[in-house]
Amino acid sequence: MISRELTDWTLTATGGPVPVELAGIEVPATVPGTNHTALLERGLIPDPYLGTNETSLAWMKRSTWRYATVLDEPAAAADERVDLLFEGVDTVAGVALGGVGLGRTANMHRSYRYDVRSLVGTPADLVVDLDSAIETAEAEAQRLGTRPMAYDQPFNMVRKMACSFGWDWGPDLQTAGLWKPVRVERWRVARLARVTPLATAVRPAASERSSGASLRAQDESDQMTGLVDVRLEVETSGLSDVGQLVVDVSVGDRGVTTAVSPGWSGGALDVQVEVPDVDLWWPAGHGEQPLYPIEVTLYEGDGEDRSDPLDSWAGRVAFRTVEVNRDRDEHGTSFTFVVNGKPVFARGANWIPDDHLLTRITRERLAQRVDQALGANLNLLRVWGGGIYESDDFYDVCDEKGVMVWQDILLACAAYPEEAPHWAELEAELRENAARLAPHPSLVLWNGGNENIWGHEDWDWKAPLGDLTWGAGYYYELFPKVLADVDPTRPYSDGSPYSPGFTPDLMHPNDPNHGTHHQWDVWNRIDYSHYRDDVPRFPSEFGFQGPATWATMRRAILPDGGAVPPGFKESEVFLLHQKAQYGNLKLDGGMAAHLDVPEDFTDWHWATQLNQARAIQYAVEHYRSWWPRTAGAIVWQLNDCWPVTSWAAVDGDGRRKPLWYAMKHAFADRIVTVQPRGSDLVAAFVNDSDVPWAGQVEAVRTTLGGAVLATSDLGTGAVTVGPRSVTLVPLTGDLVAVADVANEVLVVTFGEARGLHRWAESKDLALDPAPVRTTVTAQDGGYRVAVTATSLALGVTVLADRLDPDARVDEQVIDLPAGATAVFHVASRGLDPEALVARPVLRTENDLVRTAR
Repeated sequence: MISRELTDWTLTATGGPVPVELAGIEVPATVPGTNHTALLERGLIPDPYLGTNETSLAWMKRSTWRYATVLDEPAAAADERVDLLFEGVDTVAGVALGGVGLGRTANMHRSYRYDVRSLVGTPADLVVDLDSAIETAEAEAQRLGTRPMAYDQPFNMVRKMACSFGWDWGPDLQTAGLWKPVRVERWRVARLARVTPLATAVRPAASERSSGASLRAQDESDQMTGLVDVRLEVETSGLSDVGQLVVDVSVGDRGVTTAVSPGWSGGALDVQVEVPDVDLWWPAGHGEQPLYPIEVTLYEGDGEDRSDPLDSWAGRVAFRTVEVNRDRDEHGTSFTFVVNGKPVFARGANWIPDDHLLTRITRERLAQRVDQALGANLNLLRVWGGGIYESDDFYDVCDEKGVMVWQDILLACAAYPEEAPHWAELEAELRENAARLAPHPSLVLWNGGNENIWGHEDWDWKAPLGDLTWGAGYYYELFPKVLADVDPTRPYSDGSPYSPGFTPDLMHPNDPNHGTHHQWDVWNRIDYSHYRDDVPRFPSEFGFQGPATWATMRRAILPDGGAVPPGFKESEVFLLHQKAQYGNLKLDGGMAAHLDVPEDFTDWHWATQLNQARAIQYAVEHYRSWWPRTAGAIVWQLNDCWPVTSWAAVDGDGRRKPLWYAMKHAFADRIVTVQPRGSDLVAAFVNDSDVPWAGQVEAVRTTLGGAVLATSDLGTGAVTVGPRSVTLVPLTGDLVAVADVANEVLVVTFGEARGLHRWAESKDLALDPAPVRTTVTAQDGGYRVAVTATSLALGVTVLADRLDPDARVDEQVIDLPAGATAVFHVASRGLDPEALVARPVLRTENDLVRTAR
């Protein structure tokens, strides 16, 4: 196998509403790339992420494009195949070499391979002519009948990244191009067309295990045996007689050799490798992540000469088991990840493509984002169904760091046609990607799509659909069939949200008591205090909006110089970067129950960021207090794909919003939170670690200024919380006999963890407008900012990016009872220490209530 990547191309706009200055000109273009990246690199279009440039570039989605290069390949030998491999074409295109049509593409989520051996030998033009995806989709909707969808453009009619057409957090750019590598591959006799390693672990003496015991519950010295079922698809060239073929498979230091008799015409071949005494792969926080190298090599002959293989493949595997417990119980139907026999609370966030211009995403950037997930104490990322099947770089990083991945199959928020060619395209893309991702231990769940089953039941789709197909055949038939064939080692869920065993006459697909649940009444219609109305088994989407950080907003949407003009919140540029329907109204409405809605934009920006953080911390602490009934919480969303007001914890420039810090606190291994149980209050001690949590508890009711009104040791004062468990302790008597709700607070302290409870919203508290004193000390790499509360200080935050866009702060959104101190470490140089502790850099919730201004 000889492989050569084709990177140097030209791009030409060939039709559509192309500006005069760009019509017909050839632009050098690097592949992988798209029309947007090629024109951006040459300065021929403005950055679509800045200002209102998205609108000015709308012409691009209805234009047609040509990628061209000269293919200069030697003629093929008599027994040699020469293939052109397109790993990813975005999206609808015709491919020709030397004027000879090779085929058409219609799916950006799969690869295309063409035999060109008869066309090489002299230089020839290789041309890819890209049609407008939106016009293709519109024509397909006309042919098959329009299906309901969440947005105006028929993204459900073409196999292109759905959010490329715009979403309520993303731009409408609709890229076109060659978004993955293009290669020439020369080979003879046979090649490895597909390699699918399926790794699992078993206990050698399984019969000696006690019934129902988990793997981890056994003696830690018990050794596991790793099993790798390597499923191969071998293609023969058809150009020569095939002699004996030999396949070597090695996993770590173990190897197996398999021979195939002469005359084989190719097809499927399975090789099993057993690896004794393996170390198990665990999610972050539960153990280590050992990875084992795996190599597959194909030889011709007896295999004694290892110097000239026909083809080879290399990767990594790990050994673990994964299942989802969906048992019925007295509360409904559970949904609990079980890894290596051990139930795991999924501390998660939803993941979208990290850049709308996909080819700009690097492994380094993905590693940074996954590190941010770990920094927020997450152990799972859900790859949402309106994006892409994530890259091997993404999965490699998650493998290494122990972040579990839930991968949606790519259908979202729409009814999808099942007629040809759509059924075949979805089958092809799933087979290819399921095989590609099979080696990755981080992949723990395949999910049938996002909100499609729910939409069919609840979003008034049935009348306009009539007898039209909508995707049911995919979720209940095609996807489970393909995955059972390609990768039976992982669980599959029909959709998210989804109630296992759902039928319309028995239960709702978004029933919080059964399976996965999406909570979007909060944010859209009701206050975040209603998160406590339900005890969902597994909330896989819930979220609350907030704007990007000040530095990101200043770079992308504020006028030159960063000054905020009057009416900026309702300006064209701000609303272009606020994609949610009635987004600003919902931000104000969601704040009004808790805070006075500021008129000043600087205060409004801080207040909306803070309220976002408060809403999600409120939800997560509620969900975690109900473990194991509630077995996970997946926040919408971790990341952004451009600068925008959104639900993300990390904004489009990679900066952490206050929400990120709130998630870090709420998802910590050990938390103290005060929660209602019926009409009473309890202290919930959550211990998501493998060791008991023991210590003294102190509970105190004070005035906001710190005067003690009542104390309690909650019985003995000594509490022990078992590993991976929650202990609830009632709060009773004088401790909760509040007399002045505007001036009292309850503080429960257990070790270094602290939980606060207030009997009134912030806007109704008698908060001190100047509740802290500060000290700033220079230190290596930055500053140490010590903040001590002289009265209850809520949401203490240092917004250092207002002084330096590259500044980083280790903490934000800290609640301090009177007398407590928080220390913030600011990584930056050359800052004014006084500015670090003055508004608008040092902020509290106190300075947002009218009594404090």
